[in-house]
Amino acid sequence: MSMGSFLLLLLCFALAVFVRGQIQTGFISIDCGAIENFNFVDTDTGISYTSDGSFINTGINKNISADYAYPSNPTLPLPLSDLRSFPQGNKNCYTLTPTAGRGGLNLIRASFLYGNYDGENKLPEFDLYLDVNLWFSVKFKNASDIVTTEIISFASSDTIYICLVNTGFGTPFISALELRPLNGSIYNNESGTSGSLILFDRWDIGYLNGSGRYQDDIYDRIWSPYRSSSWDSISTTSGVDISGNGYRAPPEVMKTAARPGNGSESLELYWTSTDRNSQFYIYMYFAELEQLGRNQSREFNVSWNGTPLFGPFIPRYLFATTISNSRALVGGEHRISIYKTQNSSFPPILNAVEIFIFKQSNESLTYIEDVDAIKNIRRTYQVDRTWMGDPCGPKNYSWEGLKCSYNDSNPPRIISLNLTSSSLTGGIAASIANLSSLETLDLSNNNLSGTVPEFLEELPFLKFLLKGNHLSGLVPAALLDKSKAELLTLIVDDQNLCTSNSCKKNKKVIVPIIASVTSALALLVILIIIWRIRRKRISERAASNEEGKTLASKERQFTYAEVVNITNNFQTAIGKGGFGTVYLGNMKDGTQVAVKMLSASSSQGSKEFQTEAELLMRVHHRNLASFVGYCDDKNNLALIYEYMANGNLKDYLSDTIYMTMLWLQIEPAHTLSWETRLRIAIDAAQGLEYLHHGCKPPIIHRDVKSANILLSESLDAKIADFGLSKVIPGDGYSHVSTTVMGTRGYLDPQYYISQRLNEKSDVYSFGIVLLELITGQPAIIKTSDHIHILEWLRPMLECGEIKGIVDQRLQGDYDVNSVWKALEVAMACTTPTSIQRATMSLVLTELKECLAMGLARERATRPKDGDLL
Repeated sequence: MSMGSFLLLLLCFALAVFVRGQIQTGFISIDCGAIENFNFVDTDTGISYTSDGSFINTGINKNISADYAYPSNPTLPLPLSDLRSFPQGNKNCYTLTPTAGRGGLNLIRASFLYGNYDGENKLPEFDLYLDVNLWFSVKFKNASDIVTTEIISFASSDTIYICLVNTGFGTPFISALELRPLNGSIYNNESGTSGSLILFDRWDIGYLNGSGRYQDDIYDRIWSPYRSSSWDSISTTSGVDISGNGYRAPPEVMKTAARPGNGSESLELYWTSTDRNSQFYIYMYFAELEQLGRNQSREFNVSWNGTPLFGPFIPRYLFATTISNSRALVGGEHRISIYKTQNSSFPPILNAVEIFIFKQSNESLTYIEDVDAIKNIRRTYQVDRTWMGDPCGPKNYSWEGLKCSYNDSNPPRIISLNLTSSSLTGGIAASIANLSSLETLDLSNNNLSGTVPEFLEELPFLKFLLKGNHLSGLVPAALLDKSKAELLTLIVDDQNLCTSNSCKKNKKVIVPIIASVTSALALLVILIIIWRIRRKRISERAASNEEGKTLASKERQFTYAEVVNITNNFQTAIGKGGFGTVYLGNMKDGTQVAVKMLSASSSQGSKEFQTEAELLMRVHHRNLASFVGYCDDKNNLALIYEYMANGNLKDYLSDTIYMTMLWLQIEPAHTLSWETRLRIAIDAAQGLEYLHHGCKPPIIHRDVKSANILLSESLDAKIADFGLSKVIPGDGYSHVSTTVMGTRGYLDPQYYISQRLNEKSDVYSFGIVLLELITGQPAIIKTSDHIHILEWLRPMLECGEIKGIVDQRLQGDYDVNSVWKALEVAMACTTPTSIQRATMSLVLTELKECLAMGLARERATRPKDGDLL
C-alpha cells in the first residue's frame, strides 16, 4: 500500500470515529458487571461502553456460565457476557443523569441474560422500575434467553432512577443499560407527559440483509426483520432523505419496503394482546422507492380493525415520512390494513413500523423539598444505608428507616425518620426542619452532641426520641409545652439535657444578673418595635389617603341589588365559562362594564374569586383588564371589569365567527392583519412581563390562553381572569410547588410533571397563544384525531412549509421573515425544558422586531398608509 493510500485510509477511519462520536452525543452505555474502569468500543455497533461503578454502589459482579459465553456463543454481544447481581436489599437503583435534564425525552433500554451465572440453573423473576413506576416484569424462557425491553419517557427530574426490585422469586440482576436522548417533538400522543411508551415491536419491513442495528441511526434503535410470503420486497440503491423527519429512521431501513404480491390486495399487520385494556400507539414509516411515471400514482389508506386511521396518503419519492395515531388503539386483537385507493395505479408500500404500549404513570416522585432535605441529612451524617432511588417510591419500597404518606392527588411525603443506632455524630441536622410533614423522629442511641434546636418547634406534627446521645442544655420551652399537652412524645435521658428547672441549682448569682439584663434589653427592643410600627402606620395612612380617591371611585364593593341594576336584571349575556356567566352592564355614568357572576356550580370557587379580587386591587397595567369592583353579598359573588367590545381572542380567531360574518355579507374586517396580530401579541406579552418582573413579589398567571386575552374596540389586548394566579415568594424563591392547574393544550408539560410553578410556565402558554395568532389554529385541533398545535406544526416546520403554517385567511399578505422570526419566538417559548425557554422580557423585544419587519414591508408596498409604529 502506498503512503498516500495509507493516509487516506487513516483519514477515513478518523472521520468515521468522529462521526460516530457525534452521533453518540448524550449516549449512556453501561456494561453492567464489568470490572471497574473498564471501557471499550463494541465492534459490532461502534458504541463506547463503560463499567457501572459510577452509576450504582451496591451489587456484585458476575460472569455468565462458559456454556453460554464466547466461544460457545460466538455471536454474543460483549456487554451480555457479564452482569451485576443484587442479592442484598429489596430495591437497588442505577442513577442516570441525561444531558437534556428534567423534561427531556429519552429512550432507555435494559438487557438481561441469566446464563446460569449463579450455578443454580434456576430462572429468576423480578420487577424493573423507571423512577417510581413499574416498567417491566422480567421473566425468562430458558437460561440462554436474552430479554431486552425499551421505554420512551420524559424525565421527571434531572436524574433518572432505574430500579430492580426483588419480588421474592429470585435475585434481580442486569446485563446492560443504555440511554439515548431523543428529539422532544417525536413519539407524541394524546397522553402527553403523563406516561411512557414501552416497545412492543419494531419491524424493518422488506428487510434484506441488514444487521438490525445501524451506525447511522442517531437514536440507536434495534430493528427486527419482518417479511411475509405474500409480500414482495422492493429496494433502492439511491439515498433516502431522512433529514426532514424527526424520527430519523436509518437509511438502510428506509431503502427497503414491502408491497403485496397481488397488486390489488392490501398489506396486513396483525398482533394480539393478553390485556384487552392495553393502549397501543403505532408509528409507520413511508418513502417511495420507485420512480413513477407522469400518469402513475401510489395512493393508499390505512385502517385499524376496519376503522379508517389515516389517508389518503401519497409517499414522497426518496423522502421519509412518519405517520402515527394520536389516540390510543385499545383492544385484544389488532389488524392494520394498508390498501390502495381507487385512484392509485400502484399497490401500497410500507418501509418500517414501531408499535408501543402506553404505560400510565400512576405514582409520583416524593415531594421535592422532602427529597432535598433527606439527601442533605444523608450527606450531613454520612448515613451508611442503601438509600437509592426515590425516597418514598415505589410504594412499599421506601428507604430503610423512612415511612411515607401517599395521596393520589399529591406527591408522597416523609412522615417518619428512624436513624436509631446509626453512629451519628455532630448536632441535630438543620435539614430536619424542612421535613414539614414529619410526625416521628427517632435519633436515639447515637453520638449526637450540642443542644436541642428550636427549629423543631416549627414541625407541627412531630413526635421524637432523643435518648442515648450526648446532648446538653435546655429543651426549648415550646417543645416542653407540647409534651405536657400530650401533643408530643419527648423521650430524653441524657444527663446534661435539662427538661425542667432542676438544672439551675448551681446558678444562684449568674442567673438573676442575666435575667435582669435580658429583661431590660427585651423592654428596649419592644419599645423600638412599637415606635417603628407607629411610624409605618402613619406613613401608610398618608399613602392610602393619596390613593384613596382613585380606589374609592373605581374599585369598591357593590351590593347584589346594585349588580342587578347594573346588568338590567342580567338581561344581556356576553360570555360563559367554568366560573359562570358574564353579563353586559352599565354604570350610572353610562360606562359599559362586564359583570362576571360566579355560579353555584362553578369550577372556579370562592377561593379563586377572592384571589382574583385581591390581586386586581393591587396590580394596574394598561395590558391587564381594568378592575371596577366586586360583589360579595351572602352567596352572590361577582367581579366587575371594564367592557371589552371585541370579546376574547379565541372567539375572534374562530372560524365560526368568520364564516358567520361572510354569511351576513359583512366586510370581513374580522380577519386580523399580520401586523395587528403582532400588536395583540405584544400587548399580551407586556401584561405578562409586568406580572413577572414589574410586580414585587412576582405573579404567575397560570392560565394564559387566547380565551383570557380580551380585545377592546380598537383591538388593544388585555389579559384577564386571574383566579388561578400564584405569587412567587419574595425571599429568594424561583418557583412555588402547587397543585397543577391550567387549561389543556396550554399547560406547561414540565410544570405538569414536577408541580413546580415558575414564570416559564406562563411563557409556554404564551407561546401556544402566539402559535394560534400565527396559524389561526386552536391549541387542540379538533380533527378526526384531536392533535396538539405543536404536533400539527412540527412536520411543516421541518419541511419549511411556511404557506401551510400561516393562517390562510391572511391570503399571503405578510412579511415572510417577520413570520419566521415570530415562529422562532413561539418555539423558544414552548421547549419542553423550562430553563431553555426565553423570558417574557426577551419575547417582548423579539416581537417588537417582528412588528418592525412587518411594518417595513407594509411601508414598502403601501407607502401612502404612513408609519403606524
